[in-house]
Amino acid sequence: MSEEQLEYTSTTESDRRYAGFWMRFWAYLADLVIVFSINGILLLPFRFINDGAGLDIGIWPVAGIVGSIVFYLYFLMMTKYFQQTLGKMIFGLKVVRQDAEDLKWSDLVFREIVGRFIHRVFFIAGLLYLAVAFSSQKQGIHDMIGDTRVVFDD
Repeated sequence: MSEEQLEYTSTTESDRRYAGFWMRFWAYLADLVIVFSINGILLLPFRFINDGAGLDIGIWPVAGIVGSIVFYLYFLMMTKYFQQTLGKMIFGLKVVRQDAEDLKWSDLVFREIVGRFIHRVFFIAGLLYLAVAFSSQKQGIHDMIGDTRVVFDD
């Protein structure tokens, strides 16, 4: 890391205001409303197919597959291209890397897909979101894995 980058990183690191548990919680709820709305619009045509009965691909319902794809793509693509989801935009938050570099796909895959998958599939892992309330930089486990922080967008 060059001297300029090191100086920029240390300056921005001390200037950052980390978003706490409740701000992130409300932003996530707003995002869920948005994702559920998108899923409702996309899945509406399936009600007219097969007389309203659910369609399955093997043991998985099509609605579940489409819903999961929309959920993960929403968080992944919004965070990659805007550093924030619509919920984070509403509450003035954004996702940044520890070293102040641009977010990389590898950071986001671990943060948005692997981290969210673990939190959603394993119920007890959902309690790990509480780490945000107690860590010094307000990081969840998925932030620690992706080496990211959620900060106020000043």
